[in-house]
Amino acid sequence: MTYRNQGIYSVIADPHRRQIIDMLAAGDKSAGEIAQQFEISRPAIVKHLRILEEHGLVEIQQVGRERKHHLTPKPLREVHDWINRYETFWKDRLQGLKHLIESKSSDHHK
Repeated sequence: MTYRNQGIYSVIADPHRRQIIDMLAAGDKSAGEIAQQFEISRPAIVKHLRILEEHGLVEIQQVGRERKHHLTPKPLREVHDWINRYETFWKDRLQGLKHLIESKSSDHHK
């Protein structure tokens, strides 16, 4: 299965890739440093890193003799913007629930 033609949502749907993104958010790491944190094979980690790189989420930088993977979160903006559209929806719903509970509570105490 190729991920080149799939969107960012397909890329971040994989829990291993999300964990790699979280790790790289804390700082640049080599493939070996990343692989040590997983129970899957190093080639599998390299494949996940390649997919992240193909979608612009990871850049590789040569640091001395090591290749460090660096998170470039800009492609996640699409996900962020989509989720934010629902933030107002949920705030309104929760505010309505709060008012309902408060009104029932005050009616009960009368």
